[in-house]
Amino acid sequence: MKKIAILIASLGFAATALPVAANAAPYPQGQWQNINQRQANLYNRIDQGIRSGALNRVEASRLKAEFRQLNNLEAQYRRSRPGLTIAERRDLDRRFDGLSQRIRIQKHDRQGRRY
Repeated sequence: MKKIAILIASLGFAATALPVAANAAPYPQGQWQNINQRQANLYNRIDQGIRSGALNRVEASRLKAEFRQLNNLEAQYRRSRPGLTIAERRDLDRRFDGLSQRIRIQKHDRQGRRY
């Protein structure tokens, strides 16, 4: 009887822990991510690059300017009559991908690091 109670308790625990573990996993490559999450991730990557010294002042200012332009474009898309359409979402995704790639390149080009 004791073994059955332990089995039921462990199954109950596993059933409650599984959804939490699934939510904690990051988005796999190519899966949809919220625009606000993407913006926060990109901004944090730029900020982290500044703090670590991987981005020099000129690189950081250029990346932040491009980030602000994308934020303004998103706000413009959202203000338009039907709101954010699928085509506009794809355009923003493409532009965010480009900014993400430029952040990666600038952070790893070894400029501005102190040895």
